[in-house]
Amino acid sequence: MSSASSITEFLLLAFTDKRELQLLHFWLFLGIYVAALLGNGLIITAVVCNHHFHSPMYFFLLTLSLLDLASISTTVPKAMANSLWDTRAISYSACAAQVYLFLFLMSAEFSLLTIMSNDRYVAICKPLHYGTLVGSRACVHMAAAAWGSGFLYALLHTANTFFIPLCQGNALEQFFCEIPQILKLSCSDAYLREVGLIVVSLLVALGCFVFIVLSYVQIFRAVLRIPSEQGQHKAFTMSLPHLAMVSLILSTAMVAYLKPPFISSLSLNVVVAVLYSVVPPAVNLLIYSFRDKELKDAVWKLMMGLQHCMTSSEVHVCVVQIEDHGADPPGRHLKTYGREGGD
Repeated sequence: MSSASSITEFLLLAFTDKRELQLLHFWLFLGIYVAALLGNGLIITAVVCNHHFHSPMYFFLLTLSLLDLASISTTVPKAMANSLWDTRAISYSACAAQVYLFLFLMSAEFSLLTIMSNDRYVAICKPLHYGTLVGSRACVHMAAAAWGSGFLYALLHTANTFFIPLCQGNALEQFFCEIPQILKLSCSDAYLREVGLIVVSLLVALGCFVFIVLSYVQIFRAVLRIPSEQGQHKAFTMSLPHLAMVSLILSTAMVAYLKPPFISSLSLNVVVAVLYSVVPPAVNLLIYSFRDKELKDAVWKLMMGLQHCMTSSEVHVCVVQIEDHGADPPGRHLKTYGREGGD
């Protein structure tokens, strides 16, 4: 991608030189990765196979799970392979692809989280207008906007980063290709252009965060007027985890990308990277399904159905059972979601 650099590969951060600890890191990342695959996979299957969840809120949750699956698959498998095979190398093109895919997926996810906050605001504060303001076509358009903005954002940053001349070696102080670590290898002032883009991008993200906070302020004000304590508890338990996850992603990303050069700590770099790139996809199931009784019940029934399938020879019967779990008459989903503001 860059004609000014003769680098053909990068060396990613090695967690340790001891073989036993390398295997420990492999098994730890494998456990986190499998948990992310199972958790998000169960959410996707439950939403797709259950007609009761064919509503805007669960459509966005389905999209979020897809983004989480893809984002954690961009970074963790390579780190696992490096620990297992005791290697650090990643090719120049593979590093560029990893940077692009990770930025694309994470920026699309943050845009989607912003959209989800607006969806919940309309559902709780304007339930009577929910069906008209957040219809199926509007959902598709908003999701497409999130994916499109992520595509352009990632393209801009990846192209800008990999056209910068690099002459400070090829060792990165991170377990995946991260832009701030690549910029440390720059041998000219050209990297300042990318730093400026990062600052502008984070300011835009901060603006989205302010929008999310304001949306939840309005939600909490509406919730406090609900006479039912059960309704208040339901609204708070569905809103606070979402707000906490947005805060975690933004705060740790800002530390990773805006940390001054004189604050250099390998352990800090790794911890911050894990918090914004690995933790969110892995805890998606806990944050969303365990706070939503209907989704939790559907996931549990799906797990029981899959367990039955594994011990049964009649696979086609199992498939029908999984698809029929919790199915509701068409049209009920919008009414159910619209009631959330008035429980």
